[in-house]
Amino acid sequence: MLLLAHGAGAAMDSEFMDAMAAGIAARGVSVARFEFPYMHRRRVEGGKRPPDRMPVLLAAFGVAAASARARWPELPLVIGGKSMGGRAAAMAAPEIGPVGVVCLGYPFHPAGKIATPERLTPLAAPPCPVLVVQGTRDTLGSAEEVADYALGSAVSITWITDGDHSLKPRKASGLTPDAALAQAADAIAAFVARISP
Repeated sequence: MLLLAHGAGAAMDSEFMDAMAAGIAARGVSVARFEFPYMHRRRVEGGKRPPDRMPVLLAAFGVAAASARARWPELPLVIGGKSMGGRAAAMAAPEIGPVGVVCLGYPFHPAGKIATPERLTPLAAPPCPVLVVQGTRDTLGSAEEVADYALGSAVSITWITDGDHSLKPRKASGLTPDAALAQAADAIAAFVARISP
C-alpha cells in the first residue's frame, strides 16, 4: 500500500496525482491518497489557502497512515508524496515506521535558493529505504545540484531525463510527459517490490 500526499499547490486529485496513482496501480501496487487539512478546507470552502505548518502536515500524515493500516492491515505500508508531500513523508517516516518512502520531485531547496539542513536532514540517515524520483532540470533540485548533497546510503534516485519539478520533459528533448510518468511508475513499482517483506 502506497499512501501518497499531494504537493503544496495542487490537490490529491490533480492531473499529476491522478496519472501517477493510475500508473502505479497498473503495475500492481495499491495506492491511497489523502489531503492535508488546508487543502481540504480549500476544497470545502473555496479560495486559496497557504499550506499548513509542518507539524500539522506531519500529524495529518500520521492519521492517514493509521487509517491506511487499519483498512489494509495485510499490506506493507509505503508512504510518499509529491514535492512538499514527499518531504513530509520523509520527515514523518521515523514516527510512522513505513517499509519505505517515495518522493516525487523532492524539494531540496526553495526555488532560487540553496539547500538548507532542514530540507536535507530527512534524507541524511532515513530509517527505511527512500526512493526519490526527480527531473534532471528540477528547479528545486537538479541533477547537477543534488550530486553535491550528502544523502544517506538508503536513498536512491531515479532521474527523469529533462524532467521539471512535475517530471515533465520539454518537447525539444524528444521525450513525452506520458513516457516520463511511465518511467516514474516503473521505478516506484520496482522499489516497492524490492523492499516489501
